[in-house]
Amino acid sequence: MSTPSYATERETTEGRVFTVTGGDWDQVVSGTDPINDERIVVNMGPQHPSTHGVLRLILDLEGETVREMRSVVGYLHTGIEKNLEYRNWVQGSTFVTRMDYLAPIFNETAYSLAVEKLLGIEEQITERATTIRVLMMELNRISSHLVWLATTGMELGAISIMLYGFREREYILEIFELVTGLRMNHAYVRPGGVAQDVPDDAIVKIRKFLKEMPKKLDEYEDLLSGQPIWLERTKNVAVLDVTGCVALGVTGPVLRSAGLPWDLRKTDPYCGYETYDFDVPTHPDGDVWGRYQVRLAEMRESLKIVEQALDRLKPGPVMVADKKIAWPAQLAIGVDGMGNSLEHVAKIMGQSMESLIHHFKLVTEGFRVPPGQVYVAIEAPRGELGVHAVSDGGTRPYRVHYREPSFVNLQALPAMAEGGLIADVIAGGASLDPVMGGCDR
Repeated sequence: MSTPSYATERETTEGRVFTVTGGDWDQVVSGTDPINDERIVVNMGPQHPSTHGVLRLILDLEGETVREMRSVVGYLHTGIEKNLEYRNWVQGSTFVTRMDYLAPIFNETAYSLAVEKLLGIEEQITERATTIRVLMMELNRISSHLVWLATTGMELGAISIMLYGFREREYILEIFELVTGLRMNHAYVRPGGVAQDVPDDAIVKIRKFLKEMPKKLDEYEDLLSGQPIWLERTKNVAVLDVTGCVALGVTGPVLRSAGLPWDLRKTDPYCGYETYDFDVPTHPDGDVWGRYQVRLAEMRESLKIVEQALDRLKPGPVMVADKKIAWPAQLAIGVDGMGNSLEHVAKIMGQSMESLIHHFKLVTEGFRVPPGQVYVAIEAPRGELGVHAVSDGGTRPYRVHYREPSFVNLQALPAMAEGGLIADVIAGGASLDPVMGGCDR
């Protein structure tokens, strides 16, 4: 067998080992005379604060014009999807929440909906659990869009909006901590419902947020929308029309900013979204300005949904009644905010031996999921977040694969950047709002 041109190989006691030597870079720059050809190939970035070495952009420049561009991903290599195959179905929530770390509630909800579909218990999810999921997702959508606004403003020179965006996001993270015990990586939405109920002090804090946040959004627009430099850096920059979006599989605010009102909460509803009153913002221009306008409008719509969800929060259980699935519905958090409360431990130990054995098996082994495969998609802050889950009938997933919008949307960057200026690569890339934690799973 001949040696592959892209990698050398050698036999070891562990099997055949390939050594990848980075030949792609050699191929790109080979035969290039930057002086005579007036062409230079550069590695650009990292520019975004979260892409510290995990997104590589190779630009082929002629002066300041981008002639060709390549996006290279895979540097984060979390291996989350593979790890899911070695944990039970409930433990999967702890892994998937860490994918797109700016939208953990969406990762958990999509995964839980897929597991529930495999179990055939969609109709058994309580009304309160579903409402809490909607409430938390929309708060998470606002916090994610705030990070986009903050970091994009910083990249384009608007430092003030970066401070304000993170300030408001901090308030939402405090709400998350009240509800889930953690600011990020919650593992709060579980198959069958949610881990614990929303406390009363969180409700008070959310209502205060609903009162204050609309004024903050108005302030953002006063600060940016009429600012000449902001307009110059966003209008008619990194344009991608609706035809290009559809051809490349681009979804979310980027697609809607090109004029297509495609939002899974409306077009393929889940979690009862069809019963909520909200609009799907669009913009006709398909540029950075349009994406800015759409995300601001989406935050206002999310506030409307959060208010409706609060009004619907009727008393009731937050986990399915089936005790073979419902762990950890009866858990109570200890005073340290981490472990089980002593009262809960005493309750388990004081029950029958059969109850204790059942609890032990449920925690250590998990429940069995009938064999089959499903695909469930939800509308995450960056677009369609899909979960393809496969069960072989065991207590652990056979395979879970995410259709992650950051990964799909990033392929649109060359289409937006080639032929434009190198400075516009920054604006265009930021307007896609990629999160590399979701890209490299």
